Amino acid sequence: MVVTLIQALYDSRTPLPEDVKFYKQALEDIEFFAIYSQIYHLLKQQGRLEQTPPFFQEQLKQKYNESLYLNMFIRNQTEQILKAFEDAGINVIPLKGVTFAEKYFGHIGARGTSDIDLLIKASDLETAVNCVKALGYTVEEEYIPSHFHCSFSKELPGSSIPLTVELHWGLLKENTSNLQIDEFWSQAKPVKSYSYIKELSDYHTFYMICLHGWKHNLNSLKYFIDIMQMIYVLGNKLDYTLLVKDAASHKTLRRIVRTLSIVYNLFPQLEKVKKFPFKKSTNLWWQYEVIRGMNVKTFRQYVNFTYFNFLDFDTVKHSLIAIYSWVLPSKVELSFELELEKDRSIFTEYLKLYRKRGYNFLKNLLRR
Repeated sequence: MVVTLIQALYDSRTPLPEDVKFYKQALEDIEFFAIYSQIYHLLKQQGRLEQTPPFFQEQLKQKYNESLYLNMFIRNQTEQILKAFEDAGINVIPLKGVTFAEKYFGHIGARGTSDIDLLIKASDLETAVNCVKALGYTVEEEYIPSHFHCSFSKELPGSSIPLTVELHWGLLKENTSNLQIDEFWSQAKPVKSYSYIKELSDYHTFYMICLHGWKHNLNSLKYFIDIMQMIYVLGNKLDYTLLVKDAASHKTLRRIVRTLSIVYNLFPQLEKVKKFPFKKSTNLWWQYEVIRGMNVKTFRQYVNFTYFNFLDFDTVKHSLIAIYSWVLPSKVELSFELELEKDRSIFTEYLKLYRKRGYNFLKNLLRR
């Protein structure tokens, strides 16, 4: 339901639906994907909010205000961290979050966020960690080998959900691409009068947002909206020819092409804004019903899983590394799928993992 609404919001010539039942279902979808802020902002920005039912307006506004207050708090916390980094001489680039909302959506409350993502240089990691710990982010998540970030959290008064800072020194798992993060740094520009606080170029922000959507297997409409918003805001300023060239060099081309193919397929009106230059696949395997949590189990879903985990790589080497990581995950990665028991060997835990995966596969197969 909400896809129809989003299509209308990104095509002013398409009228908004009038059926009240439509908006009741759309609210359920909006809540599921946590995109209250984006929908409210786009409706308000276009002067079309009043064309929706009162109950829909009220629910959107309430959730939008809650997200706005949280974003304002997160911006304040982000500024404190950035100032500490500036004082310590640590190069840093804010990723996504309130910075992204303000620059590409036009308002701090236009896109909800819940944590703080910062790109730093690997050589500055120890100093950066000491800085965030000094600011109270002392709860450290266990580091996952081959990953490209680490996380630190602090408890917030009156909230059961801590605030987390993620320090990134890369954008993809190690040894799964030839991505050169130095290229992103070389085109980043200082923010205002700062020497060490920088922002990514529009081009590299778009590249990063596409990779971010792929990393999550486009399992939420919020990733679609991020990509669409950048296409609408930047239009022909986006250089797809350069993107193809860089992605081919970085061995991320399959990931970029498949991600944008799925986005353009679900929202074909994007063609009017920025022509899709890639060869379109006849079958992308991705299904909306699956990400919407409709308990749909189909052959297409398993093919999509295979592509995302093993085949969305430009080289056989990178695919083999991804397969190895899935078959023999690290102990930390195991803990995400299993409740690890003390005093049990890693071999026993692997058997438990394979038994769980096999059971789920057979269960879903028999439901078809």
